[in-house]
Amino acid sequence: MDIDLNEPLGQNRAPRGKRRRIVTPGRLLGGVAFCCLIGFSIFSLRPETALKPVASPEITGATPAKTAAVETAPKPLVEPLPEINPAGMQKSAARSGANIVKTLTDDGVVVTKYSPGQRHESGAVLLDATSIGQDPRMAALPDDNLLEDSAFGRLPIVSVDGQRPVDRYARPWSGARGTRVAIVVGGLGLSQTGTQNAIKQLPEEVTLAFAASGNSLQRWMQEARRGGHEILLQVPFEPFDYPDNDPGGDALLTSLSPEKNLANLHKAMGKITNYTGIMNYMGGRFLSDTHAMDPVMKDIAGRGLLFLDDGTSARSLSGHYAKALNMPAAFADVQLDENVDEKAVLEKLDELERIARRNGSAIGVASAFDESVAAIAEWSEEAATRGIEIVGVSALATEKSGSVAAN
Repeated sequence: MDIDLNEPLGQNRAPRGKRRRIVTPGRLLGGVAFCCLIGFSIFSLRPETALKPVASPEITGATPAKTAAVETAPKPLVEPLPEINPAGMQKSAARSGANIVKTLTDDGVVVTKYSPGQRHESGAVLLDATSIGQDPRMAALPDDNLLEDSAFGRLPIVSVDGQRPVDRYARPWSGARGTRVAIVVGGLGLSQTGTQNAIKQLPEEVTLAFAASGNSLQRWMQEARRGGHEILLQVPFEPFDYPDNDPGGDALLTSLSPEKNLANLHKAMGKITNYTGIMNYMGGRFLSDTHAMDPVMKDIAGRGLLFLDDGTSARSLSGHYAKALNMPAAFADVQLDENVDEKAVLEKLDELERIARRNGSAIGVASAFDESVAAIAEWSEEAATRGIEIVGVSALATEKSGSVAAN
C-alpha cells in the first residue's frame, strides 16, 4: 500500500462499513419490561390514581374507554360540611322554610336533597336583604317554580324547595334598623290614565296594589315590576253596608260557601302574577267573620303570600289569623287620602313619619288619585334626607309577623 506522508490524516480514506446491531429476543423483552416498570411507577405516584381501584366494565356497564375517563377525572370541589354526624347526614332549615338534607357519600361527593318544610320556631330571625327578590332585569317575569296551573289560571304556590312568593317577589331593602316606612298605593288597573300616572310618577320604593277587577293587569304588572315596584293583589271583600255599598263582582261574601269564596279568591289570584301578597278592598264584615275568614286565610298562608289589612275595620280578625298561621301580615297605620287633597295627604304623610319614628316603622295606604300620587312623590323625595327609608310592604309584614325567612 502506497502512503503519502504529506496527506492530511483522515482524508481520502475508504468509507467505513456500517455496524449492524443484532436485536436478540432477550434484548427486546428486557426493553419492554424496563418501559413497563417506569410507566407503572409514574402512574402509581399520581394522587388521583394512587390506591384507587379500577372499575370493572362488567360491573358498571361502562365501556373500557368510559371507565378510564371516569377514573382519571379530578373530583369536583365541594364545600366541606360542618359537623357531619356518624350517619353522614346534615339537616338544616332553609331561609324559605325548606328542609335540606346533605349526604356525604363514601367517595367524598355531597348529595343535597330538598323537601318542603315549615318553620316551627318562635321569635324573629335575621334577614339578609341582598339574598331576596328577583334580579331587576327579570322582575317582570314570573317564576314558574312558584306557580301551579288551575281552572282559574296560574296560581301562586310555595316551591318544592320551600321558597315563597313573598320572598321571591319582595323588593330588597338595606336591612338597616332605622326609621322605615312602607307606602301602598291601591286601585291600579281600574283607570288606564291613573295607573300609568302612578307607575310613572311614584318612586320605585312605593308598593303598588292592583285591583282584581281591573283591566290589562298583566301588562301593568310587568311595567310596574320593570320599574322596581313590589306589588300586591287587591281582592274585594264584603263591607258592613253590603249590598248598598258593593265592592264589585266576584267579591268574597259571608253568605257564600267556603268553596265559592275560595273559587272567587282563586279567580282573582289568576288575574296576575309576581305579587307578594293579598290586600283587602273594603271587607269590614267579611274580615270580622270567623267562619268566612278561616278557609280564606289558610289558603293565602299556604300559598306563601302575605296579607295586608288596610286598617279600615277595627273588628278585623286578620291579625289573629296571621299569628295563628305564622304567616307574614301587616296592618296599615294611616289612611293617607281620606281627604283627597294634596295638602291633606302631605299632612297625613307627616303623621305617618311621626308614627314610624316612635315605633321604628309604619305603613300608609292610599288610592291612585292624582292628588295622592303627587303628594307621595313629593314627600318621598325628601324622606331620605330626614333619615327615612321607604321599603316594600313585605319587609315590614314579615317582620311584624315574626316569620322572616332565615337564610
